[in-house]
Amino acid sequence: MSQCEVSNNEPIWAPSQQRIESSNLQQFINHVKIQGHNINNYRDLHQWSVKQKKDFWLEIWQFCDVIGFKGDCIHGEGLARWGEFQPSRDTIWFPQAQLNYAENLLAQAFQAPDDIAIWFKNERGESQKTTWQELCDQVSILQQWLIHNGVGQGDVVAGYLPHMTETVIAMLATTSLGAIWTSTSPDFGVESVTERFGQVQPKVLFCCNGYQFNGKTFNMEHKNREIVASLPSITNTCQIDYLRQGFTDSMSNETFSDWEAILASFLPRGTHYQRIGFNDPLFVLYSSGTTGKPKCIVHSVGGTILNHLKEHQLHCDIQPKDRVFYYTTCGWMMWNWHVSALASGATLVIFDGSPMYPNPDVLWQLADEAKVSLFGTSAKYLEALEKTAFRPAESYDLSSLKTLCSTGSVLYPNQYDFVYSDIKVDVHLASISGGTDICGCFVLGNPISAVYRGECQGPGLGMDVAVYDEHGIEITGKRGELVCRNSFPNQPLGFWGDTGKRYHDAYWNKFDNTWHHGDDVALTQSGGMVFYGRSDTTLNPGGVRIGTAEIYQQVNGLTEIKDSIAVSRHVDGDEKIVLFVQMEPSHVFDDNLVEQICTTLKQKCSPRHVPSEIYPLSEIPKTKSGKLVELAVKQVLHGQEVKNKGAIANPAVLEEIIQYAN
Repeated sequence: MSQCEVSNNEPIWAPSQQRIESSNLQQFINHVKIQGHNINNYRDLHQWSVKQKKDFWLEIWQFCDVIGFKGDCIHGEGLARWGEFQPSRDTIWFPQAQLNYAENLLAQAFQAPDDIAIWFKNERGESQKTTWQELCDQVSILQQWLIHNGVGQGDVVAGYLPHMTETVIAMLATTSLGAIWTSTSPDFGVESVTERFGQVQPKVLFCCNGYQFNGKTFNMEHKNREIVASLPSITNTCQIDYLRQGFTDSMSNETFSDWEAILASFLPRGTHYQRIGFNDPLFVLYSSGTTGKPKCIVHSVGGTILNHLKEHQLHCDIQPKDRVFYYTTCGWMMWNWHVSALASGATLVIFDGSPMYPNPDVLWQLADEAKVSLFGTSAKYLEALEKTAFRPAESYDLSSLKTLCSTGSVLYPNQYDFVYSDIKVDVHLASISGGTDICGCFVLGNPISAVYRGECQGPGLGMDVAVYDEHGIEITGKRGELVCRNSFPNQPLGFWGDTGKRYHDAYWNKFDNTWHHGDDVALTQSGGMVFYGRSDTTLNPGGVRIGTAEIYQQVNGLTEIKDSIAVSRHVDGDEKIVLFVQMEPSHVFDDNLVEQICTTLKQKCSPRHVPSEIYPLSEIPKTKSGKLVELAVKQVLHGQEVKNKGAIANPAVLEEIIQYAN
């Protein structure tokens, strides 16, 4: 291990006995022990969940009170569940089951109709609380409107929207009919949206007339009309007056339906739930598309429900009436993950806008006001927050906060320190990792085990996660490839329009009968997982394997640096590290800073981590969901064409890199 790697250490947090005993996870262990299984801790439970996968998923269905007809758990070997034959699929999960996603999410309405189901706020200061009864009533109305527009089982409905209450309602109305929901956020350009939605051919589109971010207003009406004109499959479009200014475009007013007019046109009369097969499609999510046309990843109704219930209730300890917040957009799978918390009887707490506008405390003010129990964010946000003078623990009452989830990129060891010193001492910090590919997690937290600095706590229940070397040999304590060696219900059904080849090549062609996820990781002696970045961005100067996260941890920790990105350049048969940095506004790039970066990496990591070249950029290129695009930067450096610049949030910055290309 290099000096940057995390060695085994003492826990930075451990749950109290009271917290353990009151957790859903401990209740589940007690439930399973009654069946005669000898399970005393999380590691025992995980081993049982992998070895007895049929019993485990049946118990999840029962323990989490899934609504629907269950039937047998699994059937068949090597059989497809959806569309064309998928050569790497080894199990059909719950082949007889019939259920509905929206029905499971709205069940709490019968228990507490007047409780708050959605607590929404945006950066303009607008706030809205929607009760369970109000939510059901509006879902009923939108369902009637969709039926009136010919939407039924198997049809696709698209949302080009911010994360707001209307988006959740539109999705629930769609899925209540057994139709398929797909979405992206309004910061995507017309070309990127049509490239995604054009593949799945939606019948109805939901959009808004504009939104505000970081104090700036963005009008969407012109973009909406361009998208509709490019998608002949759309028969009707509902445009929401989110800016509260009426429709300024007369053509939009004439051709689009209006959300408020729809609500006034129907009376709530109860929602009919069309139960469909466990393995029927529910969501279409999209890969980033930075290396080509985005893949349309199809997720099943049953797999999504069952896995999200498992992750929410057992791993995140979400209980009825909890307040669950996740900062996300509708173009990221964490949106789908967040809204599923309704199925556990929790209240969705939503914020739309910049997490730093007008001040760094905006999300924590909402967390205090709404009494948030789970706060979800990205590691990049925590990194940015640490560089400000604001400390949540000093300003707000976070007594309700039980769990803090971080995802999107590697959570560095010093960020664990920041959370426990400046946010809350007694909080379950869960660094979670998975992806759009499974609409869930391979590695995440659990509330009955200790948290170790710099480590994700361990593999998810029911997931036979391991680390392989390049030869497919399992390793511990060394860096390798994250893999999953068993079938699980939330495997994607496939890629829309694919015969199975793209799906197989994406996940199954590196190791036999094993899911290869593309993460550079190490399994620790405590059973945790340390992440170093994506495998395809791993650096290899002089034959030494270096994860980009090792460099970012040290460079981004400097007060002068706002963000950074590192790639390799091939020179005379060897790899050289090229580092780009974005400066904080009050600092300048000069030779002294270059020397400081090199010294820091040499002392805290190794001489191999020191870049051969360091250059400034006005911004660091990222995807719309905030992920670094190392491959695109590497392509520019080598004079290659970036195939899909529309997937990059700030593609203009790539022009700055051209001057440094070979």
